[in-house]
Amino acid sequence: MKPAAFTPRAFTPRQSPVSPLEAMLRETLARRILILDGAMGTMIQRYKLSEEQYRGERLAGFAHDVKGNNELLSLTQPQVIAEIHEAYLAAGSDIIETNTFGATTIAQGDYHLADLADEMNLASARLARAACDKFSTPDKPRYVAGALGPQPKTASISPDVNDPGARNVTFDELRVAYAAQTRALIEGGVDLLLVETIFDTLNAKAALFAIDEIMAEREAAGLHRLPLMISGTVTDASGRILSGQTVEAFWNSIRHARPLTVGLNCALGAALMRPYIEELSRKADTFVCVYPNAGLPNPMSDTGFDETPSVTSSLLAEFARAGFVNVAGGCCGTTPEHIAAIAAEVSSLTPRAVPTIAPAMRLSGLEPFNIDDSSLFVNVGERTNVTGSKAFARMILAGQFDEALAVARQQVENGAQVIDINMDEAMLDSAAAMSRFLNLLASEPDIARVPIMIDSSKWSVIEAGLKCVQGKGIVNSISMKEGEAEFLRQAELVRRYGAAVIVMAFDEQGQADTLERKIAICERAYRLLVEQVGFPAEDIVFDPNIFAIATGIEEHDHYAVDFIEATAWIRANLPGAKVSGGVSNVSFSFRGNDPAREAIHTVFLYHAIRAGLTMGIVNAGMVGVYDELAPELRTLVEDIVLHRPPTLPADLPADSPERGKSATERMIEFAATLKAGGARREENLDWRGTPEAPVTVERRLAHAMIHGITTFVVQDTEELWQTISARGGRPIEVIEGPLMDGMNIVGDLFGAGKMFLPQVVKSARVMKQAVAHLIPYIEEEKRQQEAAGLDVSSKGKIVIATVKGDVHDIGKNIVTVVLQCNNFDVVNMGVMVPCHEILAKAKVEGADIIGLSGLITPSLEEMQYVAGEMQKDEYCRMRKIPLLIGGATTSRVHTAVKVAPHYDGAVVYVPDASRSVGVVQNLLADNPSAYLAELAADYERVRQQHANKKQIPIWPLARARANKTVVDWSHYQPPVPKFTGRRVFRNFDLAELAGFIDWGPFFQTWDLAGRFPDILKDEVVGTEAVRVYADGQRMLKRLIEGRWLTANGVIGLYPANTVNDDDIEIYTDDSRTEVAMTWYGMRQQTEKQVIDGVMRPSRCLADFIAPRSSGLKDYIGVFAVTAGIGVEKKEKYFLDDLDDYSAITLKALADRLAEAFAECLHHRVRTDLWGYAPNEKLDNTELIAEKYRGIRPAPGYPACPDHSAKRDMFRLLQCDEIGMGLTESLAMLPAASVSGFYIGHPDSTYFNVGKIGEDQLQDMARRRGMAEQDLQRLLAPNL
Repeated sequence: MKPAAFTPRAFTPRQSPVSPLEAMLRETLARRILILDGAMGTMIQRYKLSEEQYRGERLAGFAHDVKGNNELLSLTQPQVIAEIHEAYLAAGSDIIETNTFGATTIAQGDYHLADLADEMNLASARLARAACDKFSTPDKPRYVAGALGPQPKTASISPDVNDPGARNVTFDELRVAYAAQTRALIEGGVDLLLVETIFDTLNAKAALFAIDEIMAEREAAGLHRLPLMISGTVTDASGRILSGQTVEAFWNSIRHARPLTVGLNCALGAALMRPYIEELSRKADTFVCVYPNAGLPNPMSDTGFDETPSVTSSLLAEFARAGFVNVAGGCCGTTPEHIAAIAAEVSSLTPRAVPTIAPAMRLSGLEPFNIDDSSLFVNVGERTNVTGSKAFARMILAGQFDEALAVARQQVENGAQVIDINMDEAMLDSAAAMSRFLNLLASEPDIARVPIMIDSSKWSVIEAGLKCVQGKGIVNSISMKEGEAEFLRQAELVRRYGAAVIVMAFDEQGQADTLERKIAICERAYRLLVEQVGFPAEDIVFDPNIFAIATGIEEHDHYAVDFIEATAWIRANLPGAKVSGGVSNVSFSFRGNDPAREAIHTVFLYHAIRAGLTMGIVNAGMVGVYDELAPELRTLVEDIVLHRPPTLPADLPADSPERGKSATERMIEFAATLKAGGARREENLDWRGTPEAPVTVERRLAHAMIHGITTFVVQDTEELWQTISARGGRPIEVIEGPLMDGMNIVGDLFGAGKMFLPQVVKSARVMKQAVAHLIPYIEEEKRQQEAAGLDVSSKGKIVIATVKGDVHDIGKNIVTVVLQCNNFDVVNMGVMVPCHEILAKAKVEGADIIGLSGLITPSLEEMQYVAGEMQKDEYCRMRKIPLLIGGATTSRVHTAVKVAPHYDGAVVYVPDASRSVGVVQNLLADNPSAYLAELAADYERVRQQHANKKQIPIWPLARARANKTVVDWSHYQPPVPKFTGRRVFRNFDLAELAGFIDWGPFFQTWDLAGRFPDILKDEVVGTEAVRVYADGQRMLKRLIEGRWLTANGVIGLYPANTVNDDDIEIYTDDSRTEVAMTWYGMRQQTEKQVIDGVMRPSRCLADFIAPRSSGLKDYIGVFAVTAGIGVEKKEKYFLDDLDDYSAITLKALADRLAEAFAECLHHRVRTDLWGYAPNEKLDNTELIAEKYRGIRPAPGYPACPDHSAKRDMFRLLQCDEIGMGLTESLAMLPAASVSGFYIGHPDSTYFNVGKIGEDQLQDMARRRGMAEQDLQRLLAPNL
């Protein structure tokens, strides 16, 4: 047995040999920037290959379409692929990719060609090899990278919105597919392997696993490993890949593969990619490769993307000059011209120097979590463990996974930085339970952001867990209890899966229960791991076994000391290794006595952490603060933890019975007294203070304000007012003191982007309740002050209104709250407010500023009108009262060009609520002249730019009609609906509508930017988005169960035909003799271009309804739905309760339900009532993405910008019968309403009419029998 003082001999970590090829590549990469090729798909599109050409002779009789299957071309059109490779090599590429992006059995399964996948890979590799060999020279060798692309199925994301734990592919299926692809690529002669366009890290880890297995086979056969390149794709400006990981978390997850290069490609153009490639270049201790798209997609471009070669190459050259790049190339939209330009730009630039990065345990969930020597103690949440928590075990056994996820969420909220998950229960299929729970957890970003510790005594369960975790987690645990061979096998697999590992101090003889055994086993395991497996030392964690102390058995008394001393030895003698332990074990003999256990945990951790304990599985709620333990209790606990003689009082009599008691006996006696008074408060009210440590009422109110806590606000407000009143103070001091202190902090956090709109609104709720309590006192004081002739005023008064004809006010109400939070007096006039009432109210109130809001396009015209009336109004003109403009359809350009010229005072565009405070403060400053001058100069510049902007030529209407959408009516038979006429839906089931909700716009209500569900994982707003989403879900449930709202709708299916080129006649019945209404269409008139040899059409919606002259009997649908009946009553309830947050949430949900109602009925029409798509099987994500046949255009939107069609629609559908109506400006009532048309032709599509000419205006006025000036007002935005 080795003594405790023993110092181990030096360790020699295993290093994989570097092949001559990789050595050469590394030398070249350090010397110059290498050039990767560009897009394969973009180049293939240039050939305009037909279905027959894709098939070739080999698949001429194949039963399925194959056009678009680019990988197949390596077999059927190999000369095309060879030409593309050679074009890129001629442009200067050092590395070209094989045409195998989707050449796996899984991806090819979509084309029913899985059996050809191996052949595709082999042929593609040989084509690329031949091209490289043709261009290679000794001075400039060329290399083939075998491309392994992503799959159409993901291991981390559910394909079923109703079951977040579902998966349509497994890790093992991916591993097998990638392994087959890798073997074929190697056989075909590739030099490198490139795992690229990674949007799901778990998919990539399956590929890396397969590659590493094959590389191990090669090494065993005396062959070299192939160099590996890895490239992820950041899908949007959130800076995350599609499966939710940040860039650093992604790197941490795949770093174990030891790639030659890591980088980013696709998705974003170079300009938007910059911050993410910069971060990767700082964090990655290997070479960096970047090959972006040629900007963002643009269907008008020849390549489908925006950027020219000069633009893309200049951006990549800037990356290189900034020191970010070792390999540069292009992805979608790039061509040999792009690659040649990139090669020329970077040829003289110095490549990035690979940084030296200190070793650390680099873990990840959706976000990175790094542990190094400077890290504090890591809390591992222990409650998601069926062996340690009876409550959690009951949930799992009962299949209550939602409740089990709540336990995990609570662990994270309570400070757990890693979550330990254990499913070792005899009555469970533990592997299945582990997989299910981890898959569900992956869809919860507030939990999945932290790394996972997969905890089991069964290797099969551990491996099942490893196959579900996209981040880098920790395996807990492996040991040598089954011998070295099994230990090494498991360790090699852990490394291959990309996890850190906890090694138990357990060998063939059993658990280590003495210091000597702990040291001996850990040293032996460490040597095996680093010298034979090549396991990174920084990813090794030892658990030297924490056993229960104070059991009454003498040999147990030293267990805690043995662990602490073993920890110190490991940290001193095993470089890089960490130490962990199950902390609750140490107090097991006091189970049932939580106060005693908490004290033992606290003392034990204090000493163990000082000795070097890195992490511990511990319930954060069962650990106290060492210095705050009662002195007597702390002494008693330290006696048992440190195994020292009892610490007795100096004046204890010599014959006292206490002198004969052991430390354990004394602790047991004292613990009994703790148990009696051991009640614990679940709610943390420390911020309110205690009688012993009071907190001032000012601090309590400020805390409540910042955290949005209303529970005690009235009580505390009254307490503070009584204190202030007693010394002769004023009620306003309560507001100007702690309340405004809190709101100022809120404002600062909001302005800095560290707090988000929902939190601000919750803080405002606290403020409103406090102010409401003070109002009687304030009014009494004002009465007295006014009687004394004193002036009482706020920072400033703003009159704000939604303009006449518009009923949308959610954004305006948020602006109102934000301004009120900042002590501005806001008079919110509501919706549909005529201009004369706004100006009259401004005079009565003595307004300093007027604010206008609107959503629909006619509101833009009304805002211009209000500005003109303010210019005419002497009161406004003389005082130059500033005018604020806001709303979804408004813009800076529109404000500068269309509104500001009508008024001499300041006219300011306010894009969102977060900007409103700064604008108002600037306008009401003591000297706003500098701000106003800057504003005027900016608007003049905008007007000049607008005036100088190149105008797209307008074609004559006759030419546009001649270029209408080409539809082959001779081979089309319009589907006949099951009925014609109206069908009314009253009191529609809100629960059914909930399944059709598109949540994306819900977050826009709160100024939280991002795509749903990605926003829930967003690095900046994700936390608040999750809270808002949870609040929305809770209210939705209450709304449905309480029937707060009524959803009514009506649809009509009618015979229809196109007449006069642009108009659609809708008939009362199939005789088509009586016209029920005519929908007058607007046609695109802007000049069109020839793309790929085809002229882009000048579209009109009438193009998609059969012309009457064709003789075809076509049909059209009309609909109107609302989910807003009852909103006003419930909104008033919330507002009366001073709860703006709930009022805004309610209206946002009503809007979402109305849109969902429209989606739901459209689905029913397509699949049943009209029935032209009876077999449609789309989930909600696909519905939101409009993957269905046909369109649902709505008046006021780009394809039919004329709102006036609503009048005839509403008359035809008799919308008044379902509680819907129109305002003077054609806004729908209730506000949460949607209306439009159904067009079912498979070629129908959305488009933007854009600008039209005078000839179309005149022609439409003639067709409609309207005065030209009246029509001009309706169509103003398009003129």
